[in-house]
Amino acid sequence: MANRKKFIQQIGLMAGAFSANSLFNQLHAETITAANKKVLHLSPTDVAADEDYWSNIQQSFTVSPAIINLNNGGVSPSPRVVQEAVDRYNKLTNEGPSYFMWRILDQGREPLREKLAALAGADKEEIAVNRNATEALNTVIFGLDLKAGDEVIGTKQDYPNMINAWKQRVAREGIVYKQISFNFPIENDEVIVDLYEKAITPKTKIIHVTHIINWVGQIMPVKKISDMAHRHGLEVVCDGAHSFGLLDFAIPDLGCDYFGTSLHKFLSAPIGSGMLWIKKEKIEKIWPLVCNDKPRGTDIRKFETLGTRSFPIEQGIGEAINFQTAIGSKRKEERIRYLKNYWAEKVKDIPKVKINTSLKANYSCAICGVSIDGMTPGELDAALFNNYKIHTVGIVWENISCVRITPHVYTRLQDLDKLVRAIGEIAAKK
Repeated sequence: MANRKKFIQQIGLMAGAFSANSLFNQLHAETITAANKKVLHLSPTDVAADEDYWSNIQQSFTVSPAIINLNNGGVSPSPRVVQEAVDRYNKLTNEGPSYFMWRILDQGREPLREKLAALAGADKEEIAVNRNATEALNTVIFGLDLKAGDEVIGTKQDYPNMINAWKQRVAREGIVYKQISFNFPIENDEVIVDLYEKAITPKTKIIHVTHIINWVGQIMPVKKISDMAHRHGLEVVCDGAHSFGLLDFAIPDLGCDYFGTSLHKFLSAPIGSGMLWIKKEKIEKIWPLVCNDKPRGTDIRKFETLGTRSFPIEQGIGEAINFQTAIGSKRKEERIRYLKNYWAEKVKDIPKVKINTSLKANYSCAICGVSIDGMTPGELDAALFNNYKIHTVGIVWENISCVRITPHVYTRLQDLDKLVRAIGEIAAKK
């Protein structure tokens, strides 16, 4: 009887995140469904300020009460259901790794691909699952056929791993990597698009654009940049590390040709999970970063030959999508934007305090930079943590110098009130 019971339990486990018996349906579906019914008459913007609704979401996380974590721009905690999925399937895997990994859990990648595609508004044959945005975008950066003299345009405010990938191609193959620079915040799309366009020459092949600038949260007009680039016969690589799972959009609507993201940021999937999207007709031309028997093939799966990998993490991604879908992407976007504006609006007029990010909806969402005259970012970051146990991150990069503040759906207003008080008190002492 014990063996039979264990077998039945394992069959239930095998159904995974992609079934009616998912952990999300067992643990959260009833509560969130009931909460959703109460706000059906409200717009996403109105729901953003409904604390009763968001208290249900906050209770789904296991964040430490010892600190206030406002550095979700680096990596976000997963809700309990995602953590339990990874733990459960890891235990199952270790009951017989080669069997449960390759014959059972490996079958979950195709349903996961479909779920990711639905969330991305894309074709599932354009979605590859990997470990993070760096891996996804490096696949494209190193997979493009470029020769000595071909030009790529990026910015000094792009993410370092992408900058260094392009610089490595410069060192190895002699391509030309040009970096333009912006003084953020900018609240005019045409200023941004024009600067990219002015850098184009007859040798330009690629424009690299970051959807949300990770340092200060500026939302870049990817669609307008892509349209302009395509008029010049160029391709566009988009770094969506901080936009996917945060902003409500369909990847194809951005107009870019290639898109990479981390799923462990605003989607709150397991740490070490990412996604690559390539326009279907472009797949054949991109060499895989890791070897494949058909490197010039048209199957998006050629980018997934990573060898042994964490199948429990893939099940965890599925539960993160369940959680995201239950809330609704637009509601989530508006809530996190509301939280960012909640604290930033309260501190922007405090003497010596400067907000380094636009507070307009078209130009920012979650991430916001703040600085205090007479303090380095490191000093402000240390003061927030040492005196108030508020965890942030100091940013000093090119022409950007500030502390980055990033709330998430589990962030409580009382925590942001403490942040506001802390900034006021610190500024008053300078």
